Amino acid sequence: MADKKGEKIPRHIAIIMDGNGRWAKKRLLPRGAGHRAGMNRMIGLAEHVFDCGVSYCTLFALSTENLSRPQEELEGLFSLFREYFPANTERLKKKSIRLRVIGDRALLPPDIVGLIAEGEAYTADGTRGTLALAIGYGGRQDILAAVNEAVRRGREVTMEEFSALLATGDMPEPDLLIRTGKELRISNFLLWQAAYSELYFTDVLFPDFSDKELDKAIEAFGRRERRYGKL
Repeated sequence: MADKKGEKIPRHIAIIMDGNGRWAKKRLLPRGAGHRAGMNRMIGLAEHVFDCGVSYCTLFALSTENLSRPQEELEGLFSLFREYFPANTERLKKKSIRLRVIGDRALLPPDIVGLIAEGEAYTADGTRGTLALAIGYGGRQDILAAVNEAVRRGREVTMEEFSALLATGDMPEPDLLIRTGKELRISNFLLWQAAYSELYFTDVLFPDFSDKELDKAIEAFGRRERRYGKL
């Protein structure tokens, strides 16, 4: 995909938003302050992604493994969802961006599940792009759920059919997968879908991952040659 300047722009960007806790620790702040800073950056970054011409953006907000963190921290995260979700769903609606949430909603508080359903329904007619939030999501769990669905259907499936059974079945696979916060792994995120994604790792902690940092990642993507195993 290319923008009006002829630059290669990924159709789908996926981002592992890592480093909120360390950002807070460096500033001698409670971890909750880091999560709030990360939430604010997530909102601004999501808007910039679509301004760049990207059509799909998937943000890893809360993994299945994160749900084993202390209850106090989880309650703080859920409180942020409750605070930010309604107002920012309205912003997405005005910008014609469709909201999608992937993950196991049975792991989330009922009122959060309700906010998610309302947000998805309210923005369903968005045509400018799709913002997918991975909340209570795990790549292995996603694959297992798809396998079990294939078994229930009672027949073998093709790779294309299997991909359609995943949580992201209505979205293209990510072209570019970014991880902030210095770690060099993808931590159970979009394991099947990222098979041929270009990987981009940065030491920048997520609250400091500015629009310029995203632009650098997109520029790096544009310099890469994607052969998909071919010559």
